[in-house]
Amino acid sequence: MNNTVINGVQVYAFHSRTQLIHFVEQEKKSLIAINAEKILHASDVTRSLINRNIGYADGVGAVWALKRKGLKDAVKIPGCELWLDIVRHFHATKSFFLVGATEAVIRETVDKLKSDFPGINIKGFRDGYLRTDEEREHLVDMVAELQPDVVFVAMGSPRQELLMQDMQIRHPAIYQGLGGSFDVYVGNVKRAPDWWVRNNLEWAYRLVKQPMRIKRQIHLVKFFWLLLLNRI
Repeated sequence: MNNTVINGVQVYAFHSRTQLIHFVEQEKKSLIAINAEKILHASDVTRSLINRNIGYADGVGAVWALKRKGLKDAVKIPGCELWLDIVRHFHATKSFFLVGATEAVIRETVDKLKSDFPGINIKGFRDGYLRTDEEREHLVDMVAELQPDVVFVAMGSPRQELLMQDMQIRHPAIYQGLGGSFDVYVGNVKRAPDWWVRNNLEWAYRLVKQPMRIKRQIHLVKFFWLLLLNRI
């Protein structure tokens, strides 16, 4: 499997979602979405988390970087779509556990999954608000006891990656960090229209809708400039 290191971050270059799914099934590690911002602002902690697992190109900036490094077949794989591809691929043969969002959203997510994928085996779920160390430890214990094959954690970075790391120590499985994907799935948050997504312009659509994001999008421009100068 081809990969390269960008600013100390190891990023895998998958040419399809199917290839990624087969790879993670064998490796049983955490899938971590990589974009320009994560590469540009990588710390020792986040680099260590990513490099022990499977960082894949979730953002167009990561794809630019991979292609710039000679991995021309790399494609963008949005995490908010990938987790449903994983469910679609494994729902008849593997079990699942879900963590994240509010109590109402996680319950709605579970109900919708059961409707969309009849027979899916969801061994457990809970919201993403871990208020004490005891609650966090109880969750890790629960996952270790139930032993699901796939665990989705939607809490935002790096909290979700740190939690997946602790879970993985106790129970090896396929893990994926999802950010706000449960809210997208149940319709609380709308993605960009298909044209913007297909043309790798989802970031631009979000900027049009939320001009205050300009401070974050400046990082994408800086990242692209550093790539051109071979300084990252």
